[in-house]
Amino acid sequence: MNDIKILAVIPARGGSKGIANKNIVDVGGKPLIRHTIDAALKSTMLTHCIVSTDSDKIANIAESCGALVPFKRPENLSNDKALSLPVMQHSLKFMEAKQSLHYDLVVMLQPTTPLRLTKDIDNAINILLDTQSDSVISVVEVEGHHPLRMKRVIGGRLINYIDQGHEDMRPRQELPPVYIRNGAIYATRRDVLVKDNSFTGLDSRAYIMPLDRSVNIDTPEDLLIAKNYFFSSND
Repeated sequence: MNDIKILAVIPARGGSKGIANKNIVDVGGKPLIRHTIDAALKSTMLTHCIVSTDSDKIANIAESCGALVPFKRPENLSNDKALSLPVMQHSLKFMEAKQSLHYDLVVMLQPTTPLRLTKDIDNAINILLDTQSDSVISVVEVEGHHPLRMKRVIGGRLINYIDQGHEDMRPRQELPPVYIRNGAIYATRRDVLVKDNSFTGLDSRAYIMPLDRSVNIDTPEDLLIAKNYFFSSND
C-alpha cells in the first residue's frame, strides 16, 4: 500500500446560485467544506488531499482546516457549466508536476456530502484495489423513489416511465434494489481519468452507503436535512 499514490481532490468553486456561499455555509457548527476535509485528513490511505477552488475565501478556510490549496482554479473551470472531469484532470496534472510523481488513484470528494466518514473513503479505495476495477462510486438505495413507481405526464395523462404492461402495486420491500449515486465518493484509476476521459471506465464497482450518510446538499431543503442530522447526533 505504501507504493500506491492516491490524490484526493475536494472541488469547491465560489459561485452558487441555489445556496449562497454553499461550500462554506455553517453546518453543524462548521463550514460545510470542513466536514469533508476532516474526513479526508483522517484517512491513512491518501497521499495528498487538496482543495480546488477559485475563491480566496474558500481557500483561506480550507487551509485553516489543514487542507492544501496549491493553486487557484482557472476561470474557465469555475463557471456554472464547468464539468467535474476537467476540474479533476487539471488538479491531477498540476499536482503531478508539483510533486514530480504519478498518482495511481484519484478520489473526488465533493464538499456537499458532509456526512461521509473516513471509513467510507478507505472502504471505497480498498474495493478499487482489491477488485482491480477501473473505479468505485458511492451509491445509496433509492428505496421508495423506485423507477418502477415513476411516471411521465403526457398530455395530462400519467404514463409509466417503465412500461411493464400493468401498474406495479407491489410494496417497496418487494421491489428489486435500485441504487443512485450519492455524490460522496468517486475513486478512479489515474489512466481511466486521463486516457479514457472517464470517472467510471468499463469496470465500475459500487460502494453502498446508508441513507443517513448520503445527504447531498443541492437545495435549501437538503441543507435543512443535513443540519438536522448534525443537530440530532448532538442530542
